[in-house]
Amino acid sequence: MEPHRWTHTSHRHRLPAVTGYSPPHHRRSSTPTPPTTAIFTNLRPEGFLPTLDIPKPLLEHPSTPLHHHLRHPHLIVLITSFSSLIHKNISLHNQTNDLQAQISKLNVKLQACNLLQPMDFDDLDSQESVEIPNKRLKSISLIISVTILSIPFIFLKYVEYVSKSRSPGNLKEEASLNKQIAYKVDVFLSVRPYSKPLALLVATLLLIGVGGLALFGVTDDSLADCLWLSWSYVADSGNHANSEGVGPRLVSVSISFGGMLIFAMMLGLVTDAISEKFDSLRKGRSEVVKKDHTLILGWSDKLGSLLNQLAIANESLGGGIVVVMAERDKEEMELDIAKMEFDFRQTSVICRSGSPLILADLKKVSVSKARAIIVLAEDGNADQSDARALRTVLSLTGVKEGLRGHIVVELGDLDNEVLVKLVGGDLVETVVAHDVIGRLMIQCARQPGLAQVWEDILGFENCEFYIKRWPQLDGMSFEDVLISFPDAIPCGVKSVASGGKIILNPDESYVLQEGDEVLVIAEDDDTYAPAPLPMVKEAPFIHISRPARKPQKILLCGWRRDIDDMIVVWRGNLPKALFVPNSLEKILLCGWRRDIEDMITVLDAFLAPGSELWMFNEVVEGVREQKLIDGGLDIERLMNITLVHREGNAVIRRHLESLPLESFDSILILADESVEDSAIQADSRSLATLLLIRDIQAKRLPYREAKASQGRKGSFSQGSWIGEMQQASDKSVIISEILDPRTKNLLSMSRISDYVLSNELVSMALAMVAEDRQINDVLEELFAEEGNEMHIRQADLYIYEGEELSFYEILLRGRQRREIVIGYRLGNIEKAVINPPGKMEKRRWSVKDVFVVIAEKE
Repeated sequence: MEPHRWTHTSHRHRLPAVTGYSPPHHRRSSTPTPPTTAIFTNLRPEGFLPTLDIPKPLLEHPSTPLHHHLRHPHLIVLITSFSSLIHKNISLHNQTNDLQAQISKLNVKLQACNLLQPMDFDDLDSQESVEIPNKRLKSISLIISVTILSIPFIFLKYVEYVSKSRSPGNLKEEASLNKQIAYKVDVFLSVRPYSKPLALLVATLLLIGVGGLALFGVTDDSLADCLWLSWSYVADSGNHANSEGVGPRLVSVSISFGGMLIFAMMLGLVTDAISEKFDSLRKGRSEVVKKDHTLILGWSDKLGSLLNQLAIANESLGGGIVVVMAERDKEEMELDIAKMEFDFRQTSVICRSGSPLILADLKKVSVSKARAIIVLAEDGNADQSDARALRTVLSLTGVKEGLRGHIVVELGDLDNEVLVKLVGGDLVETVVAHDVIGRLMIQCARQPGLAQVWEDILGFENCEFYIKRWPQLDGMSFEDVLISFPDAIPCGVKSVASGGKIILNPDESYVLQEGDEVLVIAEDDDTYAPAPLPMVKEAPFIHISRPARKPQKILLCGWRRDIDDMIVVWRGNLPKALFVPNSLEKILLCGWRRDIEDMITVLDAFLAPGSELWMFNEVVEGVREQKLIDGGLDIERLMNITLVHREGNAVIRRHLESLPLESFDSILILADESVEDSAIQADSRSLATLLLIRDIQAKRLPYREAKASQGRKGSFSQGSWIGEMQQASDKSVIISEILDPRTKNLLSMSRISDYVLSNELVSMALAMVAEDRQINDVLEELFAEEGNEMHIRQADLYIYEGEELSFYEILLRGRQRREIVIGYRLGNIEKAVINPPGKMEKRRWSVKDVFVVIAEKE
């Protein structure tokens, strides 16, 4: 059989026959081994280690552009050496690929000859022609990657060259180019919130792209595989350990270094972002996304009592949200709130740091969605605090979204109330703290036990005021409405005919119209409802026999506003007359406060002519009179009282002993203006003054009077020092102004003085007005000089000794005096009962009992 003959266009020699062929290492020949055969027998790709010859630096060619523009030889040497190394590596790698391709062809041809099978060498030629453009693409991609890496260095050096080439005169007028570029980069990174992540993303994509092109140039893989391999090197720097060959290893190490740098930057950005977020949360900079919450602006000693009252008010709703914003650190506020000794009753308190004068901070606490906004007065100067409150109201009225709720502003001076209402308009309700406390102290000094009643009514813990409409009561007289609520006591009406004005203690003939609402005192807004009218008026024992009188002829000289009550006093069926003339009183004021002139004006209206008001404080008498005049008090126009000035320190016993303490009917211990900024210090001063006064009174009280005085029965023996003080307290009433609620426990335990918790009562009033702004009209009337107020009445004005009556019957008898009885205090119990249960149950009353009523001011 004739051997098969084949030829190839690229090889002109003819292979020997198959039968006569043997490998070169099995035979000897004197002829030299052909190059192809030597390569076939001795060359191994994996053992090929080329030696690299580094060319001379390009600095020997000064005509090159780099030498012209860049005047740093070391950088040019580095770039030239790196480029030469890569070029030599590419050349050797291409030679290796050519030799491997030739070996593959020879192996294929040899296998074809051995198997005596014909083979189509045209396909091999086509594969060889395709590999030529692929090699060109790989070379181009490698050049592109090197060029991209060189661009930043060239750009920086060009910027430096341009900056240095400018004249010194221009540098004084204009900044250098590199500074301008650096400034623009700084502005971009600082102004744009996402500039740093964006720059990191661009750097990552650029590294992946350049690395992929470089790998494509030094390996046989496709471009897509090289890009994926580049990403794997960036994501995990350990993946480059499997690379083979100098070129792939050099490129993979470079990509891995870039990946480590990028991931370090990414880790730093993520850490900074998390730290900034936690820092923002810690410092209270994040936004409160809430609605129908109560917003408190400011921080003062009243905040604890205010939060307690709001928590009690929200308990029936399952808790609420209270947001506090003040110019304090958030962590400090939360720490102070955590120390407060009361139960929040599922109410959440959120603290934020910010200024109520900045609209951005107000928006941060969702001010437009708040149900009520409370502006607390700052501790310190009243005028400065009210000025800040005025600016806060201006900021609140400037909210673009508008306000859903109303604003409750605590003021320190009554004179600033008009200006705040002028700025805030219908949105603002004001509570003047000093004015309220001053009037309340005067009422409590003249009516012992009234402080506890106010504490019960103003707070949400017991009974409080509520206004609600009841359509089933339309057309009913107010006298019938009084006995229509088994669990509440009606006190007034919000009349539609009067434009929504609240009429407190209306006439018994007042008939409810459609749309009228009823003001009641109840335990909660969902604990009362009208019931069928009880048969109280038909009871025969409601009428008291009128005492026999002889005809009299009386002359009334002059006119007074309550002359109608004087005329109808004998029309009732009561055992005593309505009008009880005031007796002369002697009152002592210990301490000085900025609104003391208002207290003097109120006392002048309440006391009988000829009464004395002693003022004992450390203010010099001449300065004292000038302060009273500057406050608006005209001493010459005081009609009923005479001012007696004494100068001294209320905590020094020697100074107090100079006063006739045993002769005063009432003593008011004020939180002195010099220490009112510190609640603890002010209370300590008040307690010291109280104990000194009671001790002096007990020493001056005659023994027979002390022995006969058994008015208050306490747990202390009559021979002890505190027992003597309790006996002295029966001779005069002392009202102490207390700022810290914790001081209340000391006074209530000793029972040697009544007290007025000024901060707590103001907080109660603020919370009540925040929950329902209509209640502010009721409180203003109860504290005003005219209108209705709370009174403590003796029981003999309504009942006989030992008479059995129900509370409803007492209520109706009070209406004959134009009064509303809201509670009572039994003679042997110190605490009054407001809105008592079981109003239809009869009980035996004593003339030692007292009743709490709402009546016209006398």
